[in-house]
Amino acid sequence: MPLSLRRGTVTAIVERLDRLDRIEVDGAACISYPRATGAVELGDEVLVNVQAAELGLGSGGFHVLYANLTRGLELEPEPGAHVMTLPYSPVQQAVRFVEEDGELAESLDGMPVVCCSLHSQVAPAVAGVGEEVRTAYIQLPGGALPVSLSDSVRALKARGLVELAVATGACTDGDAQAVGVPSALAWVAARGFDVAVCSVGPGIVGTGSSLGHGGVAAAEAANVATALSGLPVLAVRVSEGDSRERHRGVSHHTRAVLELVLGEVSVAWPAGLEAPSWLGAREEVDVTGWREACDGLILEHMSRGPDDDPWFFASAFAAGKLARALLG
Repeated sequence: MPLSLRRGTVTAIVERLDRLDRIEVDGAACISYPRATGAVELGDEVLVNVQAAELGLGSGGFHVLYANLTRGLELEPEPGAHVMTLPYSPVQQAVRFVEEDGELAESLDGMPVVCCSLHSQVAPAVAGVGEEVRTAYIQLPGGALPVSLSDSVRALKARGLVELAVATGACTDGDAQAVGVPSALAWVAARGFDVAVCSVGPGIVGTGSSLGHGGVAAAEAANVATALSGLPVLAVRVSEGDSRERHRGVSHHTRAVLELVLGEVSVAWPAGLEAPSWLGAREEVDVTGWREACDGLILEHMSRGPDDDPWFFASAFAAGKLARALLG
């Protein structure tokens, strides 16, 4: 399917956030990434990608500003940048990559790496890691590509629970950009971070098949962590509120990740919840107090909150808490 672009006029500036503007174009909800398409103001003539809204996608039912015809043409590239993100696509953009300037550690030296298959697991997982720990968030392809779309990451950074967000591969608009997961993990390890939390962005890619979903990115993160002498910890996707059979109990996404993991991975499991018979070795984690630890953070998955699906969030919290325990 080709791009669905429409010309329109900015009729409202709803909210300006760090690296993200929420606006309205001809009265319809739209988002704008100012670092990519420039500043936006009322009355600007713009091109917007309307395809997600026209398809009725629940996680992407808004327009995305594609180009600002009033003030977004002939923008200068980032100084010193010459390596492209999304190369040879209509939105290729030059940025500086961490590999160009920074040292990469040869080993993670036992650094815990929490591997999430859904973005909505990130906030409770980071809350499980807790305070007084240097935590880096690493975004993997498999969901939304711009890190700046995530309100959860913004909230975690504002609270001091995440210090830095790294975009990897096709992902963009983080505090730092890395070619892939190996160099991203090696870069944060070289800078003295204690824990890395890896996940796809909001709005996971999914086809309903066993392997055709963004959640398998968690297996890549786990395998890379093992290869670099880190300690991968898997956040299990658990739900008692999902209407889809493949995601009730332990999701088939988690089963796929475990089948693709090549080395040992610590599987965090919340104490008090019965595990399915097929789930093998796991570490039971006391998740008492997880709600209080997550207070003030964004806890939502498929329009369900902690009261609707508590084990979903408690399970992710368990992964973060186990990672914290592995620090010794």
